[in-house]
Amino acid sequence: MLKNIENIELQYLTIDDYQELKSAMLESYTNMPSDSYWSETQLKKLIEKFQEGQIVIKINNELAGCALSIIVDYDKFDEHHTYEEITGSYTFSTHKSDGNVLYGIDVFIKPEYRGLRLGRRLYDYRKELCEKLNLKGIAFGGRIPNYHKFADKISPKEYIERVKRKEINDPVLNFQISNDFHPTKVLKSYLEGDKASNEFAVLLEWDNIYYQKETKHAVADKKIIRLGLIQWQMRLYKDFEELMQQAEFFVDAVSGYRSDFALFPEFFNAPLMADNNHLPEPEAIRELAKYTEKITQRFSELAISYNINIITGSMPEIKNDLLYNVGYLCKRDGTVERYEKLHVTPDEAKVWGMQGGNQLKTFDTDCGKIGVLICYDSEFPELSRLLADEGMDILFIPFLTDTQNGYSRIRHCAQARAIENECYVAIAGSVGNLPKVHNMDIQFAQSMVFTPCDFSFPVNGIKAEATTNTEMILIADVDIDLLRELNQFGSVKNLRDRRKDLFELRKK
Repeated sequence: MLKNIENIELQYLTIDDYQELKSAMLESYTNMPSDSYWSETQLKKLIEKFQEGQIVIKINNELAGCALSIIVDYDKFDEHHTYEEITGSYTFSTHKSDGNVLYGIDVFIKPEYRGLRLGRRLYDYRKELCEKLNLKGIAFGGRIPNYHKFADKISPKEYIERVKRKEINDPVLNFQISNDFHPTKVLKSYLEGDKASNEFAVLLEWDNIYYQKETKHAVADKKIIRLGLIQWQMRLYKDFEELMQQAEFFVDAVSGYRSDFALFPEFFNAPLMADNNHLPEPEAIRELAKYTEKITQRFSELAISYNINIITGSMPEIKNDLLYNVGYLCKRDGTVERYEKLHVTPDEAKVWGMQGGNQLKTFDTDCGKIGVLICYDSEFPELSRLLADEGMDILFIPFLTDTQNGYSRIRHCAQARAIENECYVAIAGSVGNLPKVHNMDIQFAQSMVFTPCDFSFPVNGIKAEATTNTEMILIADVDIDLLRELNQFGSVKNLRDRRKDLFELRKK
């Protein structure tokens, strides 16, 4: 047959195709009642209402298959609806051009053309149409024509599970599942007269990952996000103003490349402790904490004036007489949000008397949901998984490490977080040395942006990397749509494939 195929073409269904379509239906549905086929009047009405949804596939100009669909306001239908209800008693009065779901009414391939993957072409067209019309997804009641062979032994639910485990061969259901449709419900008495399925059907759905809910706000929907990472050189500054002048220089630099985010390292403001180096370390860092509010205010002003979201790395902060390691997200709309380091290192606790924080959450930005974990926190995979469950797309990790082995812990854990949580991870650290600041003498860093490891991403999972131990900025673009595709169609699906029947992760 392949040798005889000269042309395969998708076309809109026209009423001129009716006689050929009727013949194809008779060949395809041999076990259905004779009065269950679409009439010419019905199809004419369907074409008039929604021509884009009615498609045929032709081989050498001969009709080989067909897919019919309508748009419905899905929220108005009970989840246990019938075929008659969804089609408005076969009048298609339920079709709403302003509906939110593309509902499949019929799809079939003539027997002699099966095995050529023509059905996949019809389903792919439906998916493209769904994305084009910005609908939430596709739904339809899928017949299970082999179920009558097992109806006296097992329930429809068990039948579906055994089909999914490949214990029972159901070519129709297997085909639909292989085309990314997931079973959600068993529909009883769905299609009257469908004795082969015992009138049961499987509600199958496909989610449009590109769906965008309409908004009345004038907000640009950003999908390509530009990250600006600052690999900060530790050096002595004569005062606060000189340090902030250097910080503004870097904000200006990454903003000049139209970055959406600027990420500073952990304790980037440590040089200000030089004036208090004569004090014991716990007292010196508490003196440094006095600058935190002023630095945050200045960063907020810079975020507005340079039109960029700034992640301030981290700074010491005293709250209720306790010392914490915190940072701030200064958004370009003027709002400011706070994050905390939850796991302090043994050195931070022993030398400075620092406490671990208690707040873990994602942050909504004009570029989607983000998370921030300070240095050591990135080595605890539970934290980033909780953020991923809240919808995080980008994880920022400001860090400070003095040795290469300390850096390697951050680097490798950060890359693991990108893979297991299907997100982007940006890490930024400091380089150089501070000979006049106790407990801050040397630094080692290589700032990087990590991605998941799949075909749409770099093969090594590294989007961009800075030069080791060199003061510089690193600019990288990340595509949020690629994360959505990965979640649905990736070679592996780390988030979706979790065995939630065996374990769960939750906040206390």
